[in-house]
Amino acid sequence: MGCRALPPTDIRLESKALEPAESAATPLGRALAPEIEAHPGLSGIFPLADAQDAFAARVLLARAAERTLDVQYYIWRGDMTGTLLFEALHEAADRGVRVRLLLDDNNTSGLDPTLRALDAHPLIEVRLFNPFLVRSPRVFGFLSDFSRLNRRMHNKSFTADSQATIVGGRNIGDEYFGAGDGVLFADLDVIAVGPVVTEVSSDFDRYWASESSYPVGLLLPVADPEQLTRLATSASLVERSPAAASYVQAIRESNFIGQMLEGSLTFQWSPTRLVSDDPAKGLGRAEPEALLPFQLHEIIGVPRSDVELVSPYFVPTQAGVEAFVALAQMGVKVRILTNSLDATDVAAVHSGYAKHRRALLEAGIELYEMRRLNPEMDKRKRTGPFGSSGSSLHAKTFAVDRQRVFVGSFNFDPRSVSLNTELGLIIDNPVLAGQIDDMFNSGIARTAYEVRLTDDGTLYWIEQVGGQDVYHAREPGTTVWQRLGVSVLALLPIDWLL
Repeated sequence: MGCRALPPTDIRLESKALEPAESAATPLGRALAPEIEAHPGLSGIFPLADAQDAFAARVLLARAAERTLDVQYYIWRGDMTGTLLFEALHEAADRGVRVRLLLDDNNTSGLDPTLRALDAHPLIEVRLFNPFLVRSPRVFGFLSDFSRLNRRMHNKSFTADSQATIVGGRNIGDEYFGAGDGVLFADLDVIAVGPVVTEVSSDFDRYWASESSYPVGLLLPVADPEQLTRLATSASLVERSPAAASYVQAIRESNFIGQMLEGSLTFQWSPTRLVSDDPAKGLGRAEPEALLPFQLHEIIGVPRSDVELVSPYFVPTQAGVEAFVALAQMGVKVRILTNSLDATDVAAVHSGYAKHRRALLEAGIELYEMRRLNPEMDKRKRTGPFGSSGSSLHAKTFAVDRQRVFVGSFNFDPRSVSLNTELGLIIDNPVLAGQIDDMFNSGIARTAYEVRLTDDGTLYWIEQVGGQDVYHAREPGTTVWQRLGVSVLALLPIDWLL
């Protein structure tokens, strides 16, 4: 089985996003037209910081779609929120909406029956990016085809009628929407309308038609005809469960999409650009100028005064450290927020960051590490631009010169730069950039440790408790074995994998 070749892609059915005239004729198009026409050349941006709001916005956007839903994700869990969103796509298709679902195949284990059943619906097509031929265990696929399967599609977008899209850091699953008892993530998405949605739709088309995108019908056995019925039944049971009560209530009470249809949602109208990797990166064939880091540099240029960077998996590498140090030496104030060792869900990634802390601090760069927070407390408490913070940071955003903001899937690590495909928006808006800056100025002490250096170059951590600074000589909330493990990993030449 490991010797099987991937099926040919030339038998795929062609499909594309709606043409502008078609999308403009939808209810979303008609509702948004007056505001878009009143802000020529600008896109409307509405942040989705709260986790439950971010979930509700996706469900309600699926319900508002009349013609198409184009959905692209790295992770889609088969849990409570994942099941409800699968059923939202199913219900949309039953109403006559064409649904295209593109998932990276690295995290679809256990979903094959559901994906094949959805694909069997006449108005739903599911494709997998860089699929595994050996469905289980996946490790056999890595052993036989590591160079391809190590490259993943990390993009995240949810687009209705080519008129409104949700782009940001969240995958689909309970931990990304503040549900469940495990690790919960603090994250950030935005709803976008206007010209940038056309860019997102075009970008989805090129991923959909890329060499790495395979219809599940070419990979998975024929679906059980009753599977879609079971999905609907499962979603109905989930909706009535006590665990889902607050999410069902959020759908009832959230009025973003209703306000959008009424023309009363308060957008930040801004020059906005899509940045996205060429999907050929999934096969290692993209040219450097077609990659997201090159586009970021071309659009943003050289910062003049401030850089505020938020990245859950921050692995700067020596080249990145030199670039940040050079900015600091030019007088640019650089502040970075990432996960502490206690909060991170990937200790190996922390090792790729920890070994560079001293050099960054010596250059005058400010480092903050998100604390592992109480998830129950955080569900009820807003913590700045990332809404209800969970126990681990997952947002990927940065602000430059209190003017431009990036929101998307890109982590500042070698994997995002060289291996995974990524997507995001660059938003030229001082209000949104100012929110990131304000978070560093006034809100960060409530949720993060500040890392500092003593006069002799020793690291220590400052935690604010009850308005008082508490000193930690070791990484807070960790054991000697955790710290030892990170120290050993830092010695290994694995940065390129992180």
